[in-house]
Amino acid sequence: MRIELEQAGEADAAAIAALRHASARQLTQRYGHGAWSATNASIGGVAMEARSGELFLARTEGSVVASLRLSGRNPWLGDIGFFTSRTQPLYVTSMAVHPAVQRQGMGRAAVEAVFRLAAMRGNDAIRLDAFDAPAGAGGFYRKCGFRDVRRAQYFDTPLIWFERLL
Repeated sequence: MRIELEQAGEADAAAIAALRHASARQLTQRYGHGAWSATNASIGGVAMEARSGELFLARTEGSVVASLRLSGRNPWLGDIGFFTSRTQPLYVTSMAVHPAVQRQGMGRAAVEAVFRLAAMRGNDAIRLDAFDAPAGAGGFYRKCGFRDVRRAQYFDTPLIWFERLL
């Protein structure tokens, strides 16, 4: 499966917020309540993300099925010295795939679209994190070629940080 990421606009905010809420609900139903249950995906907040120019989405048959944020700036507070030194890393945050299309290759297709976009932009690494819990996507990211670089608590949430060098 191949998809293309497109930059999200303010008109996409409601669909992306709904996607994030559906994903959080599905994770909560499957794994119980945890950090993955909370989402701050208000329509206004997502519209603000879209205005930043860093919010992307994928559609199939006109419906938003995946969304993620891309940034050239470190989205975390604190030291990131545990990553391999690179001059142009790309950070992926807030990735979500609609539960109706999970386990059908959509997540992998979204990650591959990020790889293509990063190559076009001249990025030399992709960095992201996942919950260090059964609800986390660590196994998925490893299958996509990322490697673990650190495990730690981040504001009381256990996380794994990953990178893929390009």
